[in-house]
Amino acid sequence: MSFVLLLLAMTVHELSHGIVAYWLGDDTAKRAGRLTLNPIPHIDLYWTLLFPGILYFATGGRFMIGMAKPVPVDISRLRNPKRDMILVSLAGPSANIMMAAILAFFFNMTHNEWVLSGIYMNLGLGVFNLVPLPPLDGSRILAGLLPAPWTVRFLRVERFGFLLILFLYFTGLLMPWVRMGMDFSCLLLRVPTLTQWLTH
Repeated sequence: MSFVLLLLAMTVHELSHGIVAYWLGDDTAKRAGRLTLNPIPHIDLYWTLLFPGILYFATGGRFMIGMAKPVPVDISRLRNPKRDMILVSLAGPSANIMMAAILAFFFNMTHNEWVLSGIYMNLGLGVFNLVPLPPLDGSRILAGLLPAPWTVRFLRVERFGFLLILFLYFTGLLMPWVRMGMDFSCLLLRVPTLTQWLTH
């Protein structure tokens, strides 16, 4: 059930990127068949299966996050490439945070633990993707704010992104920041924090 909730969160995340890109002039995701709630086209071997699996076993099955296969975006097709890339990048995390807020409303009525798990999946995915490391959405947002020459250099790191994120995870430098962002969001939504959930 946890993986189903995560897969739904990842699918909504990528679909949101594609929809906003389409609204802003780029139909690449639509032509690639990625504007769909069917999770299969969004599955990625490393981010959707391997990374969540590592987190699942590391927390005894209590928490995992990951990513779907990134939706293709052709920045040259966007009407205002620099600005619109920021908006496209923000769309995925924003969708997850909105889903978490909706689920929090139902959790505060039902106190159902699966609903709470869905909140954590969406907040985890949203906060994790805002970390400014390629290929996460936060790196695209930062790249859109940097001067053009710096943007090119910064995005060259992307080919090593998966290894870099694994390194930061295993050295304990990544997840404390993600958990801090999730716990703060949980306080705003008036639901138990992830730290409370993992230690109760």
